[in-house]
Amino acid sequence: MAAVLNNDKTETSRYKHLFGPVRSRRLGISLGVNMIPFKTCSLDCVYCECGATTVLTTERKEYIPTDSIIAELDHYLGTNPQLDYVTFGGSGEPTLHSGLGKIIQHLKKNYPQKKLALLTNSTLLYDSELRADIVPCDLIVPSLDAVSDDIFYKINKPEKSLYCTRIINNLIELSCEFLGQMWLEIFIIPGVNDTYEEIERFKQAATAINPARIQLNSLDRPGTCSGISVPSIDRLEEIAGKLAPLPVEIVSRNTK
Repeated sequence: MAAVLNNDKTETSRYKHLFGPVRSRRLGISLGVNMIPFKTCSLDCVYCECGATTVLTTERKEYIPTDSIIAELDHYLGTNPQLDYVTFGGSGEPTLHSGLGKIIQHLKKNYPQKKLALLTNSTLLYDSELRADIVPCDLIVPSLDAVSDDIFYKINKPEKSLYCTRIINNLIELSCEFLGQMWLEIFIIPGVNDTYEEIERFKQAATAINPARIQLNSLDRPGTCSGISVPSIDRLEEIAGKLAPLPVEIVSRNTK
């Protein structure tokens, strides 16, 4: 959910696995790294601006040659561009790529001045090797859109082995192991995950996860399902108040 700096052509248009840099309202100037074939994901979220998931999976493997991603990063970062973050995100779940740890280690060794951010849907954090792979990042932005499984299935339409309690427990484990900044993102859909009961469950889960920030977001561009409504700024502020004294900020820019 960010705008490209150059509306006509990005600086990385010659590359297959890099995009941007984009000017993100949360991350500043961010170089995107897309490590997964289009819409390969462990979730099929109703709000995803990239469209419906075509490969629904939790299998970690080398979907794209790791060395080719590293080669593109070396070529681009060799020009010493001014960036706030190199961000692992894109059109699928980046933690599905088994080479993520190797890429992170390469960047930390060769470009220590560059900050690394990971955008993740949190679903694969049960893998202790994955958690070890990502703790060198400077910033991790995991999402948690539901605390109840029925709401999780309605919003995120997950791969069948996934459920909320496990995801929350794994986020708690990561928060104990990770020394960088964690910003927990919650995507609010009115009438679905904003009930009094679910917000109270969010508060309990977030307290245990203990992120540096909780970010409330909402629909910015059309998702995969029609009829998803946008909460008012008053409603988001009300939810933020119910989550207090946790550190909450509203990052949605499309409120009514």
